[in-house]
Amino acid sequence: MVLPFDQPESDHCGSCTRCLDICPTKAFPAPYRLDARRCISYLTIEHKTQIPLEFRAAIGNRIFGCDDCLAVCPWNKYAVRASEVKLQAKEETSLPALYDLLALDEAEFRIRFAGTPVRRSGYQRFIRNVLVACGNSDDAGLVPQITARLSDDSALVRGMAVWALSRLMRADEFAALRATFHGRETDAGVLAEWARS
Repeated sequence: MVLPFDQPESDHCGSCTRCLDICPTKAFPAPYRLDARRCISYLTIEHKTQIPLEFRAAIGNRIFGCDDCLAVCPWNKYAVRASEVKLQAKEETSLPALYDLLALDEAEFRIRFAGTPVRRSGYQRFIRNVLVACGNSDDAGLVPQITARLSDDSALVRGMAVWALSRLMRADEFAALRATFHGRETDAGVLAEWARS
């Protein structure tokens, strides 16, 4: 069965390359082509395992999505903010402190993000993303909280905690931590993070 189709949309971009230029992970290999495996929205929401090392620094402080490409698109100046209440952002989800997010347990995560798309990522992936942001924060004050995550039940969380700590601690401090925790670790992915760091 052949499905009917509309005529292709005409090109409105012209010579504009703002979305290609702004993308932190270079997810647009060419105009009109997106490599979703490099997209921060994909990596922080859909990707189920450790975020590849090559993208972690570029993610910066983004925890759930990115949308830089949409923010710079000149056509979006015509967009109208939705007036429907259920589509409005909750005040408590706007720019929360990393310290507060890292302190959430799974029950608190579910309560805090009830009714929001953030729940879609799930608790473990959410904490993984928070740890990436911590590793990019230059805030050594987060080290005690991140260190506590080295004992997390989730290998996904433990692995990203290793990476975050390797970015925030002095080399001698990190080496001492490795001596303490590396021998206790059994997960191959987390051991690889220790070896790489």
